[in-house]
Amino acid sequence: MSTEGVSDPELVERARRGDDAAFGALVDRHRTAVIRAAMAALGSREDAEDVTQEAFVAAFRHLRDFREDASFKTWLLSIAWRKALTRRRSVKTFVRRFVQPPEDTEWQVPDAGQTQERDLLDGELRTHISRQIATLTPKLRDALLLAACGDYTYEEIAGMLVIPVGTLKWRVNEARRQIKVRLVGLGY
Repeated sequence: MSTEGVSDPELVERARRGDDAAFGALVDRHRTAVIRAAMAALGSREDAEDVTQEAFVAAFRHLRDFREDASFKTWLLSIAWRKALTRRRSVKTFVRRFVQPPEDTEWQVPDAGQTQERDLLDGELRTHISRQIATLTPKLRDALLLAACGDYTYEEIAGMLVIPVGTLKWRVNEARRQIKVRLVGLGY
């Protein structure tokens, strides 16, 4: 059966009845969102891909438990987020995330009009911002990173973090406020 143009609830129902193609369509439909959520939590593409795989396996195994209180995407993102947080707690991941340079800067093309001095200052500012984000409490940091990536609505993020939307908005604003105060203290 074709899964093109079929809604998530219909695909979930088909997958519950044993239609592997339906679950495959759900995987294809939501893979990018899950990887981005895991990247926001982990900062490592390799770890994010592992967590994405684990999240889809867990979703498949627990598909019968999905109560449809939220959308399938929100339920799946919640699974991925919890798995990413579990992985993030390991010391090895923490060291790799905050000691090694970010891996996704290779593709960036320098601005032809940018001076070396400006590049250095911009790099220094990015380093300070990254350090300030790292010092935020996990609740503030997670909310900020998920909101900043721009891939999710506040409702989806609130569902992933299992908090009200108003709480999420407060956390994002508070994280931004704290970083701004710290950067001003550093002379920015």
